Amino acid sequence: MHWNAVIFGPEGTSFEDGTFKPVIEFSEEYPNTLPAVRFLSKMFHPNVYADGSICLDILQDQWSPIYEVASLLTSIQSLLDEPNPNSPANSQAAQLYQESKRGYEKRVSAIIEQSWNDS
Repeated sequence: MHWNAVIFGPEGTSFEDGTFKPVIEFSEEYPNTLPAVRFLSKMFHPNVYADGSICLDILQDQWSPIYEVASLLTSIQSLLDEPNPNSPANSQAAQLYQESKRGYEKRVSAIIEQSWNDS
């Protein structure tokens, strides 16, 4: 099963006003096996790989069949404002996040503007 979703950037964060599109692919073993989730939208985030894959504990070793799609999307939305730069998928974003919050936010702003055109 293949789902397209939309995540809005959380209010009061660097990602506010952004509209981001993840795709979720479920295998026949779901919910016992985790779905594959990646952003179709271009992202600049410490925990998002260049191909849009997301580095998030519940999408890796912390998956449980009790998670619903809504809680999965909420976790991804929360990750936007609460990255883990110590476990980066994008080392450039992680370094910029740690060294220059203003520079990081500027890069994120460009991604937000691009997300409007992708909608």
